[in-house]
Amino acid sequence: MTSASPALPAIPLPDDRKALLARLVEGLDTASLWWLSGYAAGLAQGHPPPSLAVVQGGHASALEGQRLTVLYGSQTGNARRAAEQIVADAEAAGLRVRLVRADTYPTRELTAERLLYVVISTQGEGDPPDDAIGLVEFLAGRRAPKLPELKFAVLGLGDSSYADFCGIGRRIDARLAELGAQRLQPLGEADLDVDTVAAPWREQALKHAREQLKNTDVPLGKVTPLRGAPAVPAWSHDKPFAAEVLANQPISGREFKGPGFRVYGPASKQVRHLELSLEGSGLHYEPGDALGIRHRNPAALVDATLHTLKLDGHASVTVGTETLSLSEWLASRRELTKLSRPFLAAHAERSGAEALQALLNPTQTAGLAALLADHQLIDILRRWPADWDHTSLLTALRPLAPRLYSIASSRKRVGEEVHLTVDELNYQAHGHIHIGSASGFLAGLAEGDLAPVYIESNDRFRVPADPDRDILMIGPGTGVAPFRAFVQERAETGAGGRNWLFFGAQHFNRDFLYQSEWQEALRRGELHELDLAFSRDQADKIYVQHRLRQRGRDVYAWLQDGAHLYVCGAIGMGKDVHAALLDIVAEHGALDAEGASAYLTRLQTEGRYSRDVY
Repeated sequence: MTSASPALPAIPLPDDRKALLARLVEGLDTASLWWLSGYAAGLAQGHPPPSLAVVQGGHASALEGQRLTVLYGSQTGNARRAAEQIVADAEAAGLRVRLVRADTYPTRELTAERLLYVVISTQGEGDPPDDAIGLVEFLAGRRAPKLPELKFAVLGLGDSSYADFCGIGRRIDARLAELGAQRLQPLGEADLDVDTVAAPWREQALKHAREQLKNTDVPLGKVTPLRGAPAVPAWSHDKPFAAEVLANQPISGREFKGPGFRVYGPASKQVRHLELSLEGSGLHYEPGDALGIRHRNPAALVDATLHTLKLDGHASVTVGTETLSLSEWLASRRELTKLSRPFLAAHAERSGAEALQALLNPTQTAGLAALLADHQLIDILRRWPADWDHTSLLTALRPLAPRLYSIASSRKRVGEEVHLTVDELNYQAHGHIHIGSASGFLAGLAEGDLAPVYIESNDRFRVPADPDRDILMIGPGTGVAPFRAFVQERAETGAGGRNWLFFGAQHFNRDFLYQSEWQEALRRGELHELDLAFSRDQADKIYVQHRLRQRGRDVYAWLQDGAHLYVCGAIGMGKDVHAALLDIVAEHGALDAEGASAYLTRLQTEGRYSRDVY
C-alpha cells in the first residue's frame, strides 16, 4: 500500500534568494546536502559554530574520520566558553573541528565519530545541564551504540561546594569507555576556577588531536575560514562594566534593624528590585539572559573571619603576581560563603577534627552534602578551630566567582537599563546571623553607586521566534524575573500569542512580587492567564506544581496547540514541576510513564520546553 508524499510548503524566500539557494546547492552530492541541512538548522536555532571552514581535498565520507567534534553541555556558560576555547585552539593549529551544543547533536551520528571531546558541567547534586539532559539519558540507555572506533576525552566542570563534584562528567567518561570507546586522557575535573584545570587539559587534548588527525590517508589541506571568529565583547566576567545604580528598593517583606545587619520577620523574605544603567557600555541583552555581578564579600564577614583566625587584615600577601592586603584578598578575591571539599580536607588535616574527616569519607555523601549546604566558612572555623597562615589560607580558599541573576527587563521597554530581582539572603544559623555574599552586596548599594556587571547570554531561554505562539511561564519567587522580561518583550513587539504565568511564594500580602504590574498586564491584555500559589496562607501548603495539576487539562491543550513552556527557579522546584508535567501529559494524553517522558523530551529537543534552574 502506498500513499502520496505530502506537499512541501512554499519556500518563504523572495525570487532573488531562491536563485541564490539554487546556485548554492547545484552539483552538491548527498553527503554535502546533508551537511548543509545540518548547518542551516544550526543557524535557524541561533547557534552556528564559532567559525566555518572549507577543507580542500578529499571526499566528505573520507573526511568524517579526521574531524574533531567538540560537544558541550552548559548551564551558566562556563562549559560553552571552555569548549569554544578548545575549538579556537584546534582551528589555530589547522585542524578540522566542529562545535556542537548537546541538545542539537544528532545522536545517530555518534557511531560515525572518530574523535570526540566532551565538555560538560554538573548542576547541583549530580544533575546534567538542561541542554544535555537528552544526551545523558541516551548514553545511559539501551539504545546507546557500541563505539569501538571512537577516541574521546571528557572535561567536567563543577562546583566543589556540592558533594557530587563533576558527577555528570564522571558518568559520561565512564559510560563512553563502557561502550568500547578509547579514552585519550584522564577526565578533567574543573572547579569554579575553571582554567586551573582546563588550561593544561586543553593543551594535552590539542596534542592528542594533532596526533589522531594526522594519521589519515586524506590530507587535511588548507583551511579557509568563511567568516571570522566572533568579536570579543568589550565587557566580560574578566572585565566588567561599572553600571550606575538607578533604583534599589524592597518589593517584599518588612524591614527590621539588627546590630550591623538587616534582619527580617521570621516568616518574611526580603526581595529587592534593582535598576542599573548600561548607558555608554554598548552592552546588549535579550530576555532570558543573565547579568553577571562581580561582587565583594560583606565587610562584617571578612572581619569575623580575621578575628576568628587571629590574622592581621592589614598584612600584605602576594599570591602569584598580585599583592594585596589580606583583608582585600578576602573581600574581593576569595569565597567566604561557599565551601569546597578541597578546603574542608585541608582544614580537617590542620584541625585534626575526626568528625570532619569522617564526613569527607566517600561513603558519607549525604552528611557532606548537608554540611556544604548549611555551613559557611566562618561556621567551619568556629566549629573546628585550626591555625592558618596568610598564604596557606588564600591558597586553600577558592577564588571568588561572579554570581548570575536572571534579567527582569526588556530593553525594548526600559532602554539603556537592566533590571534585577534579588532575594537578599539573611538568616540565623549556628548562633550567628548569615548573609549572602552577592545578594548582600547588591542590597547595600545606594542610588549613584557603581556595580561591576557583564551580560551572560542564555540562548536556550528565549521567547519564541514565532510571535503567534502561546507561552506558559512557571516562575515562583525570584524565578519570575525573566518572565517579567518576557511579558514586556512580547507586549513591545506586538506578539499575538497568549501569555500564561504561574507564580508562587509564601504569602500573598508580603511576597506577591510585581503584583501591581501583573494586574496592569492582565488589564491591558499583555498577560492572559495568571495562576497563583501562596504556600503559607492556608493549613495545607500549595505550590505551583499543585496549580499546574489543577489546570492540567488546559496546560496540555496549550502544549498540544504548540505553546512553549518555560520554568525558572530553584533546582528542587524544577524537579517537582517536571514531575507534575509528566503526570499531566500521562493523564490528558493517555500515555504511560515512558510515553509521557518521551513527550517532554521531544518538547525539549524542539526548543519548546526550556528551564533555567539553579
